[in-house]
Amino acid sequence: MSRFLPDDFDASRPLALIAGQGSYPILLAKRARQSGIPLRLIELSGETSPELVSSFPDGERTTVKVGQVGKLLKELKKFDAGYAVMAGQVTPGKLFRGLHPDLKAIRMLAGLDHKNAETIFGAIGDEIAMAGVHLLDARVFMDEDLAGEGVMVKGKEKIEPKHLAHGIEIARENARMDVGQGVVVSRGTVLAVEAFEGTNAMLERAGKFGAKDCLFVKLSKPNQDTRFDVPVFGQHTLIAMQAAGIRTAALETGTVIILDRQALENEANKYNITLLGINK
Repeated sequence: MSRFLPDDFDASRPLALIAGQGSYPILLAKRARQSGIPLRLIELSGETSPELVSSFPDGERTTVKVGQVGKLLKELKKFDAGYAVMAGQVTPGKLFRGLHPDLKAIRMLAGLDHKNAETIFGAIGDEIAMAGVHLLDARVFMDEDLAGEGVMVKGKEKIEPKHLAHGIEIARENARMDVGQGVVVSRGTVLAVEAFEGTNAMLERAGKFGAKDCLFVKLSKPNQDTRFDVPVFGQHTLIAMQAAGIRTAALETGTVIILDRQALENEANKYNITLLGINK
């Protein structure tokens, strides 16, 4: 079913999908259902797509506010979930405002020396595991959507190998410092690095320079916790590239998920945007 499932995976146990924004959790749910796995939905209030919510009957879905860790654990127990998977983005600003921590979350947050997306979601993942629920790799069932090696879509613009190597080097260092997973470079010059504002805002900034031969590189972080954090490339990012005049994207193979891959590759071809699969 997926190479990201554990060897002892029991397909008869319910899988709880903790769903954030976008088409990623919708696609993952579709794949899990096709595999015949009993699926339950934990909707994150104000984040999960109404389309996904409406695809679950009342008894197979529940709603939790972002930050309600204790309630999340209780709902997993009610579902008798053997497994859980986190998919989809949560509004970054909710880590600073709009968070609804319950007592369990307050205690968890008090134990963190650094409070950022990685440490907070990592701690939630650990709480889920301690409750006896196996939190799966977020790439589960998405095997066919991962970036492949080499040229996936060939556009008109050509990036010199030395400039590609430079972009990968900068992206690797940016990821190592846990700043972000993407960068934009142009002929050896760094135009923008991704930080808290996210990929699309970074692309918009980079496009304002009007530079030639722009390259967008997206990689995973070293020792990335793929239970909750995997890099994703989707339609909105492709549109942001087009608007910014960036014509080449280099995506790490086996890690970056290309959402609705066939449709996205068709769009990239229409826009003359090159998609490369790279090993970092």
